[in-house]
Amino acid sequence: MTGASHRPDRPDPLDDDLGWMLGIVFRGYVRAAEHALTDFPGGPRGYQLLTAASNGPARNQGAIAEEIGIDRTVLTYLIDDLERPGFVARRADPADRRNRLIEVTDAGRAAWEQRRLALRQVESHLLGALTSAESATLRSLLQKVACSAQAVDPLRDLCEVVTQVQADSAPAARRTGAATARSGRTATPRARRSRPD
Repeated sequence: MTGASHRPDRPDPLDDDLGWMLGIVFRGYVRAAEHALTDFPGGPRGYQLLTAASNGPARNQGAIAEEIGIDRTVLTYLIDDLERPGFVARRADPADRRNRLIEVTDAGRAAWEQRRLALRQVESHLLGALTSAESATLRSLLQKVACSAQAVDPLRDLCEVVTQVQADSAPAARRTGAATARSGRTATPRARRSRPD
């Protein structure tokens, strides 16, 4: 999978590396998505913002920033970008005049729908190796994993995620070390094939 020298009788460690697989798929998606959104105000992040603002009633900038994991200062610039072509509008929050609610305009919804269809084509191309049933299953499983990860909220506190990962992997590392000590052998790391950029 990772190169021409791959042999079926000797599986490449990377073939079972979740991070590597996710990285390859993510890179392919990002490249194609950036092309589809190249002239969209704010690019992919502007599209994300418009998607978040389109779901449900108007919300303030802080709530949207937290949901999509973008710094509030950066979000302000993205809203400015979307406001120029008339895709969103700011209005005072009746419950708190100090806040501004972000509303998606009819023009914004039309632009969002157009780009959503373009991104669907990107997704279909990326998942072209799968059958329709496999694609639906993958989406369902990814949604389940994404919602679970979002519950931990890595966008708000990466340190919490790192601490949890370290805690989960510590017992396995101790078991591996103990097994190596019992066998009297010293584990020697093997050089991996270089990963794609």
